Amino acid sequence: MERTSYLYDEKRGKLAWDTRYKIICGIARGLAYLHDESRIKVIHRDLKPSNILLEMDMNPKISDFGLASVFEGDHTKHITRRVAGTYGYMAPEYAVLGHVSTKSDVFSFGMIILEIVTGRRNSVSSETMMAEHLLTYVWENWNRGTKAEIVDPSLHYNYSESEVLKCVHIGLLCVQESPSDRPGISNVILMLVGRSTTLPAPSRPAFLFRLNNENHVHGDLNDLLDDSNKSNPSFNKLTITEFEPR
Repeated sequence: MERTSYLYDEKRGKLAWDTRYKIICGIARGLAYLHDESRIKVIHRDLKPSNILLEMDMNPKISDFGLASVFEGDHTKHITRRVAGTYGYMAPEYAVLGHVSTKSDVFSFGMIILEIVTGRRNSVSSETMMAEHLLTYVWENWNRGTKAEIVDPSLHYNYSESEVLKCVHIGLLCVQESPSDRPGISNVILMLVGRSTTLPAPSRPAFLFRLNNENHVHGDLNDLLDDSNKSNPSFNKLTITEFEPR
């Protein structure tokens, strides 16, 4: 697999919408296998862009299962006292309460969708006096009706507007605060590939806030496919987890 960055900075214009959509659908199918199709159910617990590798033909592969939870039978959730992962991608019920479920991965996937569509990092620069969290940016534009502002300008309007906005809609459904409100990954796939599916209105996302340089979240927020040489620690109330170089 070639490891490089296509989503951010000067290279992101090379990633056409059709390729981005292919990546979104491929990640969804990978999660569906882990959650629903494998003999054992796997919850990744640290799904983020740097753990999505692309093959030469841009097929995505989910990687790094070091924090994964494995279930047999019909069990799909549990409570852990060891919360570890990356802020910005962890579902609120997991980050705060240690509740792990397939819907935790769905939340992370929703964040990845929004990053792919917007071309914006799910992070805040410490050099910026006032920055807007990705969820706030997307949600406010969605509600104002300025949906075109959500889409990565490097696409230069070379995309299907209905397809792009459907992906934003699905991303917002995936990051809803209540796990029960989020769709299962199999339903997400039906939404992505369906032609006439009417989607429910998303509710206010979890962790919706404005950030300044004294109140921001640090985490391992690396470029898509960038197998990082160094990573930042992820902090929460229960543990401090440092991601080691691979």
